[in-house]
Formats: sequence, structure tokens, C-alpha cells
Amino acid sequence: MLLRNKGITLILCLISLASVTFIARLSSRRGSSASGWLPALDVSPSDVCPDKLDWLAGLNLTYPIRYAHRDVVVNPTPGLERMSITKLDSSLFPKFQTIDLSEDVKVPLQHCKKPYLLNVPALVKDSGDASHIIFGISTTLKRLDASIPSLLRWLPYHNANLFVIVVESEQIVESEGVERVDAVAADPQQKAELQARMRGLGMNVTLVEPLELQDSFSIKYFSLIKIVYSNRNDKTQWISLLDDDTFFPSIPALVTMLDKYDTTQEYYVGALSEIWWAVAHYGMMGFGGAGIFLSIPLAKIMNYNYRNCTEASHTTAGDIRIMECIYLLTETKLTYERDLHQVDVHADLSGVFESGHMPLSLHHWKAGAASLKGYNLPMMHLVADVCGDCFLQRWQFGSEMVLTNGYSLAFYPIREMKATDMEKMEETWDKVPPVENSFNRGTDHSLGPTRRKMILEEEKIQYVLIDSAVTAGVVRQSYLHPGVDGDIDSLLELFWMEGKRADDGG
Repeated sequence: MLLRNKGITLILCLISLASVTFIARLSSRRGSSASGWLPALDVSPSDVCPDKLDWLAGLNLTYPIRYAHRDVVVNPTPGLERMSITKLDSSLFPKFQTIDLSEDVKVPLQHCKKPYLLNVPALVKDSGDASHIIFGISTTLKRLDASIPSLLRWLPYHNANLFVIVVESEQIVESEGVERVDAVAADPQQKAELQARMRGLGMNVTLVEPLELQDSFSIKYFSLIKIVYSNRNDKTQWISLLDDDTFFPSIPALVTMLDKYDTTQEYYVGALSEIWWAVAHYGMMGFGGAGIFLSIPLAKIMNYNYRNCTEASHTTAGDIRIMECIYLLTETKLTYERDLHQVDVHADLSGVFESGHMPLSLHHWKAGAASLKGYNLPMMHLVADVCGDCFLQRWQFGSEMVLTNGYSLAFYPIREMKATDMEKMEETWDKVPPVENSFNRGTDHSLGPTRRKMILEEEKIQYVLIDSAVTAGVVRQSYLHPGVDGDIDSLLELFWMEGKRADDGG
């Protein structure tokens, strides 16, 4: 194994790993894990090939399949920066083996490699403290319950507080040509039970009633400013308004971004839509799904003028109402943070995920959403429990294969890899609405520079994550490539485990 860092310490680690693998083999039982580091794994000399693959029974595979796997031991390395793509000389996987588990899960593997020692950036101790941020969401009990898997990936253990306006249901009805809101209050017992369950999972969550039950959704969303502001404390520097399907891959990275700003001043931080048509239509505003961040001095002005702002606006969108209020009362303008993502592009988002960028937020992850339908972000993000801020990080192994951690393994023919500018984002998404007479092609302001979409099976062979699970302190990832033209499917699996932590002296 050739490593970019050839220091004495890593050479010793490499020698030690040459004859070891993890003792605790994955069982068919799959678990889950909250955010944070998993316990360091005990390793000892052992056969590196498992004698049965019983966990594959739950993946609904069609046999026979081609199969290969590799153990990855992460080495948190202080001072190592996350690059857009990190190139490594050695290959990652052994040769494929054709297996058939339709009758017996015991299959002796013939091609195995010793664990791969992978250097990853070490998290700075206490960098994830978000006690100075209060988040706010307005939603229904049912949607909040469905959001728990997502919230579990980023909210616990970072000291942040979340206030949620909850109702049982809410819809717009029209009577005699006049629209009104028909809202039903949340059942107090159900609300109390959900709050208790979320707090039991480590989330500092408070469920609250709307200021006025029959207010429109946009006013309820806007009223979060008043509710959250009234619950601030001496530490609070930011109020953040979210949708119930907003996802933060890394609270430490989010905190680092916000730390750039002087919170004694008025700041309105957010992201534009990725689509220029939406920006041209709605304005230079923070789009709500990406997350909106208001410094306390600005929130104070909006709270004091709450009634004036609600009466002056007639929009049906809460994030537009926030923009209108800020621009009506102050000279503060949007500070655009490109790595916050509204995710208004649709269909195949491989180009976004495989770009090497560390997203600060992602939106529309729930089933049924137009953008991220079929993308299970909480599952994709599981690997962060082992390697910290490594979600969607890219590594190129050898000359052809690129791992986008948590999303895909992509093989590029050598001639295509040389011809492709991997620093540019691949335009895999559907075409976006044009803006007449605009020089912006549609996403230049947000996702550019871009490159053309590659031809699958010819220029790029893509294995996409279909499953991820945590068992015995190990994160297993399963990447599938469906067979084409009558060929059988192929499955590549990575088993991620933590090496010695940086703060343990390793």
C-alpha cells in the first residue's frame, strides 16, 4: 500500500496493519448510530476473508453477482486539509469473485486485501459547539416525526437548540373566492410524547404552539423569529430558520462558516436557489430550505417590527416574507454562502454529489420531494460516524476509480480520466427554465464551472450506494452496479472502522 504521507509513524502503522483485521464480524442484524465518533476498534491477527456474507440477505440482490470488499481503517490526521479530490497510487479493491447466496450465505472468498489505512482530516476538539445557534422549524406533527432520522444525524451532541411550531394539519381552503387557512391544533399529549422522545435521543427540542393557529404558513414561518428571539440566552448569536427537510452534513463545518462573521453587526446569511430563474423571479434572498441565518442585532429589529412586517407582506412564502422585512427596515443585504444548498435542480444529482464539494446544507431529502427523491441522506451520512467530515469526500485510487464517500464508486476509462476536468461539476441534472435575455445559462451562479454529462457505461461506470449500516462499531457501505445487456450485477462493499483518534495520541 502506497500512502502519500510516508512518515515513520505511518510506516509503523502500515506494518502493524499488514496482518490484522477486525475481530467482530458483521452479523445479519443491522443497527444505527447517532452522530459522533464510534469506539476505536480492537484488531488482532486474523484471516482477512469472512467465511459468510449473511448481511447480504437483506439487500434484495439477484444472484449470481460479482462481489468484492475492502476494510478501510481511518487515520484522523491533524493538519490534513480536505481536498476536492485526493489522488492515491494504490488500488482499493481486490479482484471480483462471482458468488451465489441463494442457497447458502457461506461463501469462501478467494480475493481479499489487507485493511487500507486512509488518512482523513482530524476534527478540531469542540469545533462542533453550536450553543450559540437556535434553529427554528414550522411543520406538522407527522412531518416532524418523519424528520427524526435526519435530525439525528446533526442535531444531538452539539448543544444547539431547536424550536418547532407544530400543528396537526394545515391546508388552504377557498370559500366564495377568498382563501383562508384551515389549521388543526396538535394534540397536547401527542406533542408532549414526541418532544420527550426527541429529547431522549439527545436533541434539545422544544415544541410550541403557533402564535395564531389560523395564521398562514408563511406567517407561522416568519413568527419563528419572534418565538426564537424571545427564547434566546446570553450565548445566542444566531437564529436559523429551516424547513423540516433541511439537512446539515457537518455542524463543525457550519459553525466554522458562521464564525467568519462579526455577530455584533446585522447579518442575513443564506443561499440563492441553484436555478437563476428562481432568483430572477423571487429576488436576491435566502431560500429557506438551504437554511437562513440571522444575527441577533438583525433579529432584534425584525422582532420589534413584527406586526408591521406581517401586515406589509402578502406573500405565501415565509422566506420571501423574511427578505421583504429585512429590505423594508434595514440596509442589510443577503450574504450568499454558496455551500448552503436549496437543491432546486432535479432528477440525477450525481454531478452535485460527485463534485468533491463539502455541502453545508442539503434540502428536499424526504421521499416524494422532486429533487432528492430516492436519496436517503441519513443512510448516506452514516459513514461520518467513523471518519468525521468525510461525507461526499473524493478519493481517486489508481488511475481509474473515484470514491465519493457515501454516494458512489465511479470507474473512468484512462483516456476519459485524463480528458476530464474533475474540478468542474458534471451537469447530470435536468434542464432548468431559461431566463429570457440572460447571459446566465441557468446554474452558472451557483454550480459553475460545469462540464458536460458523461455517457454512462462508456465514459463512466457508476456504482451507487444502495445500503449502509452500523454493526459492532463498523460502518458497512454497499455500492451496486446493475448489469447491462444481460450481464450480472456487481457489488462493491467497504467496511469503515476507526483507527486511533488524534486526541488519543494516534
